[in-house]
Amino acid sequence: MTVYLVGAGPGDPGLLTVRGAELLARAEVVVYDRLSAPSLLELAPPTAELIDVGKTPGRATWSQAAICALLVDRGMTGALVVRLKGGDPFVFARGGEEAQALLDAGVPFEVVPGVSSAIAVPAYAGIPVTMRYSSTSFTVVTGHEDPSKASEVDWEAVARVGGTIVILMGVARLGAIVDRLLAGGVPGDTPAAAIRWGTRPDQHTVRATLATLTEHRLEPPATIVVGAVAGLDLTWFERRPLFGRRIVVTRARRQSPALVTRLRELGAEPIEVPVIDVVDPEDGGRALRAALARIAEYDWLVVTSPNGAARVLAAVRDARVLAPVRVAALGPGTAEALREGNVVADLVPEQFVAEALVDAFPRPTSDDHGRVLIARAAVARAVLPEGLAARGWSVDVVEAYRTVAIPVDDTRRAEVATADAITFTSSSTVERFVEALGVDAVPPMVVCIGPVTAATARACGLRVDAVASEHSIDGLVEALVYHAGRGR
Repeated sequence: MTVYLVGAGPGDPGLLTVRGAELLARAEVVVYDRLSAPSLLELAPPTAELIDVGKTPGRATWSQAAICALLVDRGMTGALVVRLKGGDPFVFARGGEEAQALLDAGVPFEVVPGVSSAIAVPAYAGIPVTMRYSSTSFTVVTGHEDPSKASEVDWEAVARVGGTIVILMGVARLGAIVDRLLAGGVPGDTPAAAIRWGTRPDQHTVRATLATLTEHRLEPPATIVVGAVAGLDLTWFERRPLFGRRIVVTRARRQSPALVTRLRELGAEPIEVPVIDVVDPEDGGRALRAALARIAEYDWLVVTSPNGAARVLAAVRDARVLAPVRVAALGPGTAEALREGNVVADLVPEQFVAEALVDAFPRPTSDDHGRVLIARAAVARAVLPEGLAARGWSVDVVEAYRTVAIPVDDTRRAEVATADAITFTSSSTVERFVEALGVDAVPPMVVCIGPVTAATARACGLRVDAVASEHSIDGLVEALVYHAGRGR
């Protein structure tokens, strides 16, 4: 039995350490606080017990003593417990108290350091805490202590040290802190900055001087930087093209990571609202396996999506089974999914729609059997089989998978209401979203991956603002940057 005190970093889920991610993936119990990035909880197994012990200013549902008791209790059960704490567990996070409680109770524990907001948040605001020749030291101080009363923080002494001063949890008492720094000799015109929700897509930076910082409306949680380096503007995070944009992702959860990652890299806050799931056909895939067992009877195998490719590869298990046939893939994503199974598509149309595949498809010759097998979703347009039949082929269609609707809970409904844009990657995501939430719940901007999806959206009563010129995830992201980016 071991309790792991894991630093979650200041907010950007990408700042979680490799060790922290490994432990979350194995956790049986996760005890987390308010400053942890919510998406980190998705790294935990679905069976893990998640316990929110977060505190907000002026309200503490869980006392520190109760949290320590909880960790001891869960630790003594023998479960793998992850205590996920914002920033670093031992930097103004009371991790030391939790470690002492575990030690006193004889519960084994380990500390997994995290990226501290004292360094990461200024960096995300373009402020280096040290600078050669001008700021050769930095002091990190908690502002949680009341500067107007007896306190272990000697603010006048901090002022005399010089260099950069980083104040954590200091918004509520900032006025008194400023007065004591000024009294300690820090000039009033010293550059100062306050960064709220640093490293997150809703990061906001206020730049001022020490004397004028309190004139701005500041809210916690904020990291405050005082010193010459606060006058530097090496901003990079807040200049990313989708910074601050809240974008709904409707793909099935197992397919969304690539899109979610790209959106985060560009500064957006993805809101994952999976409205569909991809499951086996009703026969469990028996028809697909039977058809592939007779694959030598066909000239072509047509795969229309990455989902179909995954199920074809799972059914054949050995790519050499497909040696007798040529393979056509609808779109680069499908071709890439096949390539991962060592199957290289013989035909990928330039346009990633069924009509383009029909136009690019050859007619049967005297050397052919004249037969095509199409592996696709249970419900799909008739364009492909009808088009290939018109070109002289005998076409068999087999269900490789089907999509089912996923209910949308109240939490996700509320998140959708705050979004700036929504992405649709298939007709089924459009239809299921509208069925679940209604047309009125659709965010102000609608971006579709291709013309077929866009046509479905319009048929459902939506106004489509952008359609990806390249019908792929990269194309979808490019359309979002162009239409929803900060430079628009």
